[in-house]
Amino acid sequence: MSRQIYINGKFYPQEDAKISVYDHGLLYGDGVFEGLRAYNGNVFRLHEHIKRLYESAKAILLDIPMAAEKMCDAVNETVRANRLENGYIRLVVTRGSGSLGLDPNRCSNPQVIIIADSISLYPQEMYDNGLEIVTVSVQRMHPAALSPRIKSLNYLNNILAKLEGLKAGCVESLMLNHKGEVAECTGDNIFLVRGGELWTPPLEAGILEGITRDAVIECARDAGIAVREQPLTKHDVYIADECFLTGTAAEVIPVVKVDSRTIGTGAPGPVTRDLEQRFKRLTQA
Repeated sequence: MSRQIYINGKFYPQEDAKISVYDHGLLYGDGVFEGLRAYNGNVFRLHEHIKRLYESAKAILLDIPMAAEKMCDAVNETVRANRLENGYIRLVVTRGSGSLGLDPNRCSNPQVIIIADSISLYPQEMYDNGLEIVTVSVQRMHPAALSPRIKSLNYLNNILAKLEGLKAGCVESLMLNHKGEVAECTGDNIFLVRGGELWTPPLEAGILEGITRDAVIECARDAGIAVREQPLTKHDVYIADECFLTGTAAEVIPVVKVDSRTIGTGAPGPVTRDLEQRFKRLTQA
């Protein structure tokens, strides 16, 4: 099925959806994006995603050429145009076409691109049985170099970590920050369960403030589970009772092995399963 791609207010068949090769999003990774999910035709936490998009753009001095509410309308319109009931939306804003060279002032007409399609990040068996991840040598980007809270088009840091994990036989990789603390995975936030409490790295560890992360924290607090956002080490991961990852594409997925060490019983734990179900109900509300 050919998808209808939104570009600057118009829809194009995916085979005809094009931007300039001089776009600085392509040449230099100069732009921002959001990944969103649709459930039963409704975009989950759309306003939170759009707010983060505009904050990322503001942080890199990129003026998005439409108001936030109009952007929400464009996302919903793209979902309807593709008759997407359950799927994934990729919203991209580039700096626009310019000359060769880094100077963003030479760019004009930022490009707004919205893709709505299906996605399957991990096979179902990994949700059923849990996945294995590995700690990699590639560190999370130092926040003084590029804030991880900016969801930019430059994902090479994550890609290098992903490649190292894949070479080790794992589909996801755990990244440490410049202090040697647990940060996040290449595309997901990480949570531990210890003594019935939920532990996760704080934003100060150099992580993205995930929309799904925040939703799961909300689910946990509604369930009466204490949530601790605190610095974590690999030692904390190894001795955890349970471990799971969260992300827009991944949703909630259990982890049963880290660095070849079995986590807990080696099977998805009860707190993980409970939060997984609570999150599912939240997406259907």
